Amino acid sequence: MAVFRKIWAVYAVALFLILMTLSLPVIGINMVFSPGVKALRRNIWYLHHFFTPLFLALIGIRLDISGQEKLDRKQSYVLVGNHRSSLDFIVHAHAFPGVFRFLAKQELQKIPVFGWVVKKMCLNVDRSSAMSRARSVVALKHQLADGWSIFIYPEGSRNKKSDALGPFFDGAFRIAIQTGAPVAIETIVNINDVTIGYDLQPGVVRVIWDEPIPTTGMTAEDIPALKNKVEQIMLGHINRYYGLS
Repeated sequence: MAVFRKIWAVYAVALFLILMTLSLPVIGINMVFSPGVKALRRNIWYLHHFFTPLFLALIGIRLDISGQEKLDRKQSYVLVGNHRSSLDFIVHAHAFPGVFRFLAKQELQKIPVFGWVVKKMCLNVDRSSAMSRARSVVALKHQLADGWSIFIYPEGSRNKKSDALGPFFDGAFRIAIQTGAPVAIETIVNINDVTIGYDLQPGVVRVIWDEPIPTTGMTAEDIPALKNKVEQIMLGHINRYYGLS
């Protein structure tokens, strides 16, 4: 089984790059024949709701999603989710019923083909630069004001430790409070069932959406409590799945 999982992971990476390359003409045509923001929304919808389900189906992974009815398609959210594997961003993208923009690390732009898509579709931040981080916060506020939902990993980067969740940073919650955007919580409860490290196998990934948390009237003093509430909600789902609570 270990050998199969490694071969399946190589297959998935190769398939992802092939499908992404084949998608470039579609993305390019949208950019040529549609106005800027309209093209961006169409391209993100294509990636989230055509590309990703096709890719997941071809690698034998099915999503079991609950709680989507709690989300208002007309509302802009600060979306937060747990981050344990390189497959997470694909799962998170398809599990949201609308479109959003990821806050992405600048290093992702170095990936062949995919890096160009990240540059065009995501909001990119250079974590080594305080000035870039500050500009990213301003850009995020503008995006929320313009009607976009923004996805931010509160753990900052992928959690590679044995703990179910890594430490949460304040950024996502601070931005939500400063803009008054509700926080929508998306928990992948069992990603370890299909992928650990660089291994991969077919299976069912369970995703849970919770009732969004309003932030209207909150101040910076509420950040710790908001952050802790979101963390406990995610931990609760994961622990219940594995019989730990």
